[in-house]
Amino acid sequence: MRSEPVLRIESLVKRYGDKTAVDGLDLTAHPGITAVLGPNGAGKTTTIETCEGYRRPDSGTVRVLGLDPVKEAARLRPRIGVMLQSGGVYSGARAEEMLRHVARLHAHPLDVDALIERLGLGSCGRTGYRRLSGGQQQRLALAMAVVGRPELVFLDEPTAGLDPQARRATWDLVRDLRADGVSVILTTHHMDEAEQLADDVAVVDGGKVIAQGSPEQLCRGGAENTLRFGGRPGLDTGSLLKALPDGSSAVETTPGAYRVTGEIDPQLLATVTSWCAQHGVMPDRISVERHTLEDVFLELTGRELRG
Repeated sequence: MRSEPVLRIESLVKRYGDKTAVDGLDLTAHPGITAVLGPNGAGKTTTIETCEGYRRPDSGTVRVLGLDPVKEAARLRPRIGVMLQSGGVYSGARAEEMLRHVARLHAHPLDVDALIERLGLGSCGRTGYRRLSGGQQQRLALAMAVVGRPELVFLDEPTAGLDPQARRATWDLVRDLRADGVSVILTTHHMDEAEQLADDVAVVDGGKVIAQGSPEQLCRGGAENTLRFGGRPGLDTGSLLKALPDGSSAVETTPGAYRVTGEIDPQLLATVTSWCAQHGVMPDRISVERHTLEDVFLELTGRELRG
């Protein structure tokens, strides 16, 4: 049985005037890392801000670690960490003194010096926040969110604007949080980030969760995976299709280029190569194309630009 959820949202509605930003959204997150994906304007930021207690729902229920983030904010705040897209830092404060100030607000904070070193903040520790680069501000915000050893941390675009080294360091820190029993709600526009880090992914669009599952489940549930191989033109694809499992397809896309779709697994690959051997075909350029989370995301939300 799965453990109790760290986040449960039921029928959440949030409006701004005549605009409905969140429209009856349901979402459950269990311990681990849950990535929340969605196009701009999909409602994900409003949803997360409601979970953090910054916005009151118009209707529906939100429970974070079993608590109402508005009515029970005093009990909840010591147990969560929040990394905002921007703000949350005194603009005139120095990076290190701000982090140490936040650490002193908690009973059992992480080692500040170790966290500074890990996130590469040592060289800018005495620099005022407004003079930090965008990447340095991001890393400081991340450090402030996790220094108090939260049970659950909300990370809003934690790697936006980071260079590859800082991005990998952030990924490693998020993985270590999970290993230490900390749950993470992660919003990101980087599909590879969600695919690498998340145990569970929720896709939000139009103010609702339109798909949820592990990255593997979502990729299997999207368009079919594809096996491609080359051979002499005019192979009998009908004969090949009879050898394949039900639900598969086999077509010659261009002369000498063949595509097999279906449940691509080691057995199907062996079936194709065995069929080729039986028919005197030397296949070349065999490749398996796995659908990525980005493919599935675009299938679910569309490819047109959002205003």
